[in-house]
Amino acid sequence: MLEQLRRVRRRYEEVNLSLQDAAILADGGRYAALMKEYKRLTPLMEALDEYERACKACAEARGLLEEGGLEPEFREMAQEELAENRKRQEALEEKLRLLLLPRDENDDRNVILEIRSGAGGEEAALFAASLWRMYSMYAAARGWKCEVLSLSETELGGVKEISVSVQGDGAYSRLKYESGVHRVQRVPETETQGRIHTSTVTVAVMPEADEVDVQLDPADLKIDTFRSSGAGGQHVNKTSSAIRVTHLPTGMVVECQDERSQYKNKDKALKVLRSRLLAQKQQAQKDAIDADRRSQVGTGDRSERIRTYNFPQGRVTNHRIGLTLYKLDSVMNGALDEVLDALITADQTRRLQAAQERDETP
Repeated sequence: MLEQLRRVRRRYEEVNLSLQDAAILADGGRYAALMKEYKRLTPLMEALDEYERACKACAEARGLLEEGGLEPEFREMAQEELAENRKRQEALEEKLRLLLLPRDENDDRNVILEIRSGAGGEEAALFAASLWRMYSMYAAARGWKCEVLSLSETELGGVKEISVSVQGDGAYSRLKYESGVHRVQRVPETETQGRIHTSTVTVAVMPEADEVDVQLDPADLKIDTFRSSGAGGQHVNKTSSAIRVTHLPTGMVVECQDERSQYKNKDKALKVLRSRLLAQKQQAQKDAIDADRRSQVGTGDRSERIRTYNFPQGRVTNHRIGLTLYKLDSVMNGALDEVLDALITADQTRRLQAAQERDETP
């Protein structure tokens, strides 16, 4: 771990120096990327500095004790200081191990949040609306911005499905644990005999895809010219101003003959080609996201649950980590941090154990 920390410190110092370089200051893209890395590394460096101070304090206290000749009162003070700094040292070692864990490359991204009613008919749709309210209140509390992309509602105010863009610092890093089936147990408003119903809602949390830029490599293009065809006139069939562009990797073909200028037709054809390629890539992204969502949410069956909201008992149970909180009202009003913090801690613990097992494997 210490060698890894030394490498990180060297990188932190390199980034710090680069941020003072006039050439980088003038390059907005590089500066933004380096500043992002600097901010990410800063908590690690602060923890490392604190760890080194604790180590130094331990060494000094140990040195005093080994020298001997101390008055009983001072010896006791040195022993207390040594014990206190050893405790700090152990806690900081654990913190450093957590900070050194590989980061999810999607953690800094915004989120596409999808909520769909599952088993339970109208009651499931009403609970889907409640979950959307819960997430929107949580986002507001953290200063995130929500934008509804699509919404299908029922006549009673329930939500069949909703897709939302959640924009804000750390949105994916916290909400990614919400993907799965959420089960509700309560007496529906439409229930006349007071019976408790069980319904489900599926939630999918996906990192928002970056905007796709299409760069055309001239080597990938075959450009042919031919004579325009059309409704007569002096220009028709007299010059080869029409353009046919073939994109060799995909076989996509675009023709343009609207303009009398060959160059204008070429520009238009390339613009159309870029648009088509962009649409193709975006569709591929959408298909991948849809496949990811299907893998996350399953079928919506009651047995595939990650969390249960039991209204008669006022409890929320997270089945993946065995956590039960009797704070249903506050959770439904957006107080999700205690739930998410527990999930994050459990995930970090699992990853630490996996890392330690890898280190111990010969």
